Amino acid sequence: MPSVPSIAFVASTTDIAQSALAEMTAIYGNTPLSEADVVVALGGDGFMLQTLHGTMNTGKRIYGMNRGSVGFLMNEYRVDDLPERIEAAVENKFYPLKMEALDATGAMTTALAINEVSLFRQSYQAAKLQVEIDGKVRLPELTCDGLLAATPVGSTAYNLSAHGPIMPLEAPLIALTPVSAYRPRRWRGALLPDKVVIDIHVLEAEKRPVNAVADHNEVKSVIRVRIAQSDEVTAHILSDPDRSWSDRILAEQFSY
Repeated sequence: MPSVPSIAFVASTTDIAQSALAEMTAIYGNTPLSEADVVVALGGDGFMLQTLHGTMNTGKRIYGMNRGSVGFLMNEYRVDDLPERIEAAVENKFYPLKMEALDATGAMTTALAINEVSLFRQSYQAAKLQVEIDGKVRLPELTCDGLLAATPVGSTAYNLSAHGPIMPLEAPLIALTPVSAYRPRRWRGALLPDKVVIDIHVLEAEKRPVNAVADHNEVKSVIRVRIAQSDEVTAHILSDPDRSWSDRILAEQFSY
């Protein structure tokens, strides 16, 4: 007989998530987070990202159940047979992006992104950006509202709304997607190997200030941002076999 995993329940602050937390803990108890084998996150995709950020590199597996809106990262909420569902779940291991952002004061900020690293214009002026890949300038000047580098996990999030490509979870790629590109007009982005280093330089930074965001961590008035996959930090998500990430991504690609 396989051992029953010890479970820690965490929930967002919404009424529906808190109600689910009370229901689940009444049935299964609630192991302290530091002692648990599995963390069950009750909420939406935003709360799942928050939970993943809080548990990265701990080796803990995260099993989400949707008590939010879209719930792309989540499994269906059901009370029954939770230990059995967790034991049967498929584990997805992935590496976040690391952002190193140098701001106008000379301060360097490092942050991790599970979904994407984004740069956005800070004022009414369009941003002007120069893009280097592995030290070689590929775009001398991109005039746009913003630019983002998305992981396969984040390819169905903001990247998709910016008309970027959807990527299978196992794809060793980073999507580089512009937001409202003005010049060059025909550039629609790029798919890059996940081992590259992306350097984005802000041109005319005083006249055209730009902010950088790694998931929910924002740095104002950046002048240079370096983006690379972190090989040292990992996150683990569990998905039900009948709701695998591969199936979800295929469904997104054929939705209409």
